[in-house]
Amino acid sequence: MKSRLAALAATAALTAAAFVLPAKAETDPKAVVKTYADIALAKYEDSLATAKALDAAVDALIAKPSQETLAAARDAWKAARIPYQQTEVYRFGNPIVDDWEGRVNAWPLDEGLIDYVDAGYGTESEENSLYTANVIANKTIKIDGKDIDASNLSPEFLSGTLQEAGDIEANVATGYHAIEFLLWGQDLNGTGPGAGNRPYTDYDAANCTGGNCDRRAQYLKSASDLLVSDLEEMVGNWQEDGAARKVLMDEDAKAGISAILTGMGSLSYGELAGERMKLGLLLHDPEEEHDCFSDNTHMSHLEDAVGIRAAYHASYKRLDGTEVSGPSLSDMVKEIDPALDQEMAAKLDASVARMEAIKARADAGEAYDQQIGEGNAEGNATVQAAIDALVDQTKSIERVVGALKLDAIAFEGSDSLDAPGEVFK
Repeated sequence: MKSRLAALAATAALTAAAFVLPAKAETDPKAVVKTYADIALAKYEDSLATAKALDAAVDALIAKPSQETLAAARDAWKAARIPYQQTEVYRFGNPIVDDWEGRVNAWPLDEGLIDYVDAGYGTESEENSLYTANVIANKTIKIDGKDIDASNLSPEFLSGTLQEAGDIEANVATGYHAIEFLLWGQDLNGTGPGAGNRPYTDYDAANCTGGNCDRRAQYLKSASDLLVSDLEEMVGNWQEDGAARKVLMDEDAKAGISAILTGMGSLSYGELAGERMKLGLLLHDPEEEHDCFSDNTHMSHLEDAVGIRAAYHASYKRLDGTEVSGPSLSDMVKEIDPALDQEMAAKLDASVARMEAIKARADAGEAYDQQIGEGNAEGNATVQAAIDALVDQTKSIERVVGALKLDAIAFEGSDSLDAPGEVFK
């Protein structure tokens, strides 16, 4: 995966048979779907709030570049990742989310499209003619053989012209990871200690490093503004009259239950266990880690796992401390098969615990890219244990699908799990 998986192929299989619930079942599937939508709204609202805080920190950095304002912007970026990553379980089962997601969380990116890069990055790519276009340094770039005016690095230019330019997914111009690169710069440490170390003077017009400090600031501000506006759009989609909520609530409840399970299973297996974790571990390649510039990957993976668990239990604690909860998938399964509900809950807890073990190593000084490094047996084993837990919980998710008498759901797959030999070809 170079930026996001084509989840619409999976959702095409979401036809479901009628529920077979006990005669005295008390949980209304429609109420479960409503809780799911209510939590989506809360999570996207929290994501928007933290994106606005990031935008304010970016303004402060640009207005007065210093080590302190750069550090504050980096902290705001990390804080913004927490609620957003917990929304990723809404992918795969909700086409409106899938159509939108690449604008905010596409990865990996060919960062040479955006700004200066180290000589070790190389100068060209057979797959991408814009590999080192460096739009910050160049007011004209060539896309599909045509000269394109890049003098104004506006939000409209980033989203309408530069994002996936030339229909190449690696040309990621917007979203969290473009902002991450502009705040940290490249991580040139490989699987050694240390993250990106962009100097604050890259934004200091009076003492400019890296050149083009004014254009770099314009790009960062445009990307930050776009993140806010994109999240405002998604908040709207989950409000009472929003398109995403309407699709779920207008359909038969069984389609909504299938959407919940599709998101849980696809994120667990193909996306997180496979493309984001197993692939990098097989290759021992830090370029395959999700938050590769900031060394924040351990947190992104953990929050994904937390989000999957929350989707099952229908409970979310908001940033202000209030809780959004209600009838849950767990309630439905418990009425049919209490033992399966306990199994599913235990598997979800196990995955979160394995992710917390990765975080503990990172907190102790061994970043995720070091943990997947070749020759790091203990780090590799810690990451593999989390992968195994995700695969194991996916099997229980499949059992839940069967217990609810739903048609089989086509969860996203991954060569790194299903055909690892293909990874090395």
